[in-house]
Amino acid sequence: MLFFYNLIVHIADFLLKIVAIFSPKIKLFVDGRKPIFEILESKIKPNDKTIWFHAASLGEYEQGLPVIEKIKEKFPNHKILLTFFSPSGYEVRKNNLIADVTVYLPLDTKKNAVQFLSLVHPEMVFFIKYEYWPNYLNELRKLETPTYLISGIFRKNQLFFKWYGGFYRTALNTFTYFFVQNESSKNLLLELGKNNVAISGDTRFDRVLSILEKDNSLDFIEEFKNGTLTIVVGSSWPKDESLLVDYINKTSGKVKFIIAPHNIKMEQIQELKNSITKNVVLYSEKETKNLSDFDVFIIDTIGILTKIYSYADIAYVGGGFGNPGVHNILEPATFGVPIVIGSNFSHFAEATALVNRGGCISISNKNELLDAFSSLISNDDLRFQKGHICSAFVQMNKGATAIILKHISED
Repeated sequence: MLFFYNLIVHIADFLLKIVAIFSPKIKLFVDGRKPIFEILESKIKPNDKTIWFHAASLGEYEQGLPVIEKIKEKFPNHKILLTFFSPSGYEVRKNNLIADVTVYLPLDTKKNAVQFLSLVHPEMVFFIKYEYWPNYLNELRKLETPTYLISGIFRKNQLFFKWYGGFYRTALNTFTYFFVQNESSKNLLLELGKNNVAISGDTRFDRVLSILEKDNSLDFIEEFKNGTLTIVVGSSWPKDESLLVDYINKTSGKVKFIIAPHNIKMEQIQELKNSITKNVVLYSEKETKNLSDFDVFIIDTIGILTKIYSYADIAYVGGGFGNPGVHNILEPATFGVPIVIGSNFSHFAEATALVNRGGCISISNKNELLDAFSSLISNDDLRFQKGHICSAFVQMNKGATAIILKHISED
């Protein structure tokens, strides 16, 4: 099966180069990998000590950040290498300050794996949540490099648990230790005979709690809010916005709205603005406007949503009407904000838990959105109660980073 896997990877490599001619995103994926080995050769010397972290995309980077920060403190003389698979992670965080070197991960061929590891020669490797690349893992096993999975999630439908997934199961033998998020993941690994596993929980809780220690103030949001109850809409997609715009246009209460769309494309931003009948201002217009005069603030930039959540009285988190589902609800939750989401959240443990606990409300249509917002707006006690459930849930689940670091220190 490994032979067929390698054949598929080589075919994919060929096809991606063709698709890149027509797709800007795939072009980033392909072109971004061309200078990798030159970059590594120039930035990592043969006598450097290195530690390698791999994140599939932006979410996994955020998830692994608490561990990266602690490892950097613990091993100050080591260089930190960070790799991404996806452009949506690399392009946003390629200039991060935590890693000494940040590059795309070369495609998983044996040749690439051998060359990559020869240049990087890591003393430790961390894969964040998932992405199991057999050739890289096989070469790491040959080198006997300590390799860890952090915040791992395993499900029965994964290739490891299929009769034909033997080469993938073999790749798992590389891991020195598995730090998983839940008991079901641990039990699945135990079924494969993997006893080197601990339930550490999800490092994202540590990540979002660290936000509370930072300065989250934004003067322009303060000016816009002006003491008015404010609903913050984060990472919205068109399906979310169609429901929200209907509500915004019809509501007559004293409420303000901040909308931070998932995709910052000018034509979509303008279309969203034109669909709203109330006074709307864009972030890009804020320097020339008296923000307190407006009812709706559309954030046509990236990187400030987390701080904006600190001003929310109610949060709506988008993505729950599409695939793969709702976006990150932990950021508003850590600020003690009650949350409303769409109906597609079952693959996200934290969303499922908060819906079950009552801190998060799931809606399926305009009427349910109206009911959710109306009850939260009109009932201060209900709003504070649900917000407290959210913040308590985040506090209750902290500590994954400490568990991981303690175990690594003992190895």
